[in-house]
Amino acid sequence: MAPQTVICIGMAGSGKTTFMQRLNSHLHSKKSAPYVINLDPAVLKVPFGANIDIRDSVKYKKVMENYNLGPNGAIVTSLNLFSTKIDQVIQLVEKKSDKFKNVIIDTPGQIECFIWSASGAIITEAFASTFPTVIAYIVDTPRNTSPTTFISNMLYACSILYKTKLPMIIVFNKTDVKKADFAKEWMSDFEAFQEALRRDEDLNAETSSGSGYMNSLVNSMSLMLEEFYSQLDVVGVSSFTGEGFDEFLDAVDNKVEEYDKFYKAERERILKEKEEKEKKRKEKNLSHLMNDLGIADDKKENKDEVDVLSDTESIEEGENDGLVLPDEEEGIEAEREYTFPDDRNGEVTDNSDAALQARYQEAYEKTAKEASSKTAENIAKYISNTQG
Repeated sequence: MAPQTVICIGMAGSGKTTFMQRLNSHLHSKKSAPYVINLDPAVLKVPFGANIDIRDSVKYKKVMENYNLGPNGAIVTSLNLFSTKIDQVIQLVEKKSDKFKNVIIDTPGQIECFIWSASGAIITEAFASTFPTVIAYIVDTPRNTSPTTFISNMLYACSILYKTKLPMIIVFNKTDVKKADFAKEWMSDFEAFQEALRRDEDLNAETSSGSGYMNSLVNSMSLMLEEFYSQLDVVGVSSFTGEGFDEFLDAVDNKVEEYDKFYKAERERILKEKEEKEKKRKEKNLSHLMNDLGIADDKKENKDEVDVLSDTESIEEGENDGLVLPDEEEGIEAEREYTFPDDRNGEVTDNSDAALQARYQEAYEKTAKEASSKTAENIAKYISNTQG
């Protein structure tokens, strides 16, 4: 059975790495050690043992120096370099798949460097196409007590869900500081969220920091997100105390079943569609190549038949399938046309030298005669004017 893969994603400071440490410890306590992967190249120290660590393959500081990059650019570039070896990573995980039930993956704290980068998509797709994969979106619970902050976090989670197209679990972390009951209620009860939003609006009005436009926007977005909430499993955990991790593992099992039932079938359909399109494209290119080379295809009834759109669009019956055949094949022997007047007198051939010389001589004599006549006329006028 393929191991369950959990990709941990969350805002900076949400507690992803601590969550990973506690999840790793919790699974070890259940005698079900996970296969751990660290994809954060900028972290100095990880509090868990990683089976695969990006820092072993890519030196983050060297990337900054060699490519003259800042912190975020270096993280993206490090992920790009690592993603070129993702096939080897998948092979390593597959070799150990009979020994592990879970694969857990930690991602960079700069969430946009992973989610919105090409390398992040490649890594996610590589795992999702090989193993049942679930996204764990880690939320800092104490920082989301404001309805506005909460809805902003949920919108980001929504964008990740539709970007990755994978089952998602919303994990409200740090419940030892603030219980996640309020957030669960807001996600299940629209009126409760509206009431919290009104209270927040009144409080902001007293401190002169409120915005009527913002509250109206948040109100509208909360209605839109109701459909999004229905696609999620929500759990509250404390990475400090270990509370809620059994519930989280149950949610992972639930989402893996959902993956096998819906997401896997959809992904297989998309891949099959891509394969069919690629097959048709190759067949079309081959057909064009054969036509260009003049190679007959025994399977075709008409060797002149083509698949080029520009040729087939204007084909009508009796038009030779849009092809122009040589005159000889059509039985037409057309005489060459000349644009010279006077029975082709303008044509120069080897047999016309004498005639051409005669025409030149005639033109010369005519010109000379006209010039002499005009000169004589001018002289006569000059003499007449002088005598007068």
